[in-house]
Amino acid sequence: MIAALSALHEVAVAQAMQVLLVFLRVGGLMLLLPGLGDRMIPTRVRLVVALALSTAIAPAVALPEAPTLGAVLAEGATGLALGAVLRFLAAALVTAGMMAAQLTSLAQLFGTVEPSSAIGNLLNLAGLALLMASGLPLMVVDLLIRSYDVLPYGGVLPGEDLVKWGVARAAQGFALAFALAAPFALAALVYNAAMGVINRAMPQLMVALVGAPAITWASMALLFLAAPFLLLTWKAAMIALLADPIGAGL
Repeated sequence: MIAALSALHEVAVAQAMQVLLVFLRVGGLMLLLPGLGDRMIPTRVRLVVALALSTAIAPAVALPEAPTLGAVLAEGATGLALGAVLRFLAAALVTAGMMAAQLTSLAQLFGTVEPSSAIGNLLNLAGLALLMASGLPLMVVDLLIRSYDVLPYGGVLPGEDLVKWGVARAAQGFALAFALAAPFALAALVYNAAMGVINRAMPQLMVALVGAPAITWASMALLFLAAPFLLLTWKAAMIALLADPIGAGL
């Protein structure tokens, strides 16, 4: 009986060490992960989610039993890097909403945790809900398991490669934000051109009093029509990034 308990203890300690080593990378990722790692979620809930992800990933990866300080720091940095590239693209939806709000005079209509635009808040929450409904936790587990093939345990990315990787993903996020805000930019261009023509034709008319309600209602109608396509485009980009965050067939 004592021998069996001793063997069980050794197995349990080994498994707990594996979970702890995986948690180093998962914890870094959870600091910046969209949806599961957002600040609107309580810290205790995020910690439980990180432990659950670590427990699910640990049996699928082979890690050494004796971690070093350098490996611990490298694992945390790797998790932060993975979370950062995901956050860059996730922020594209908020950025597009803020651009749309500035273009259509809906900026600062209301905010949540910090000052933001109404359109940005709406698109962000809808996008996160859509991503969670598409199976974000399972995609994160798959991402982390495959990440050990490209970014081995304890390995450190060269600084030059890390900078190129981050700049490329940040550029992708800004490009997506501009593409998502394009319908609102076109609507603002048409509105300003129309207001200019009306002002030239009827100088006595207060075009601002007529134009402000018009652009507000038009932008709300445009948001209602365009939001499904914007969210689907953003979701497809996020799923593609989760499948290949490095861009090298991860």
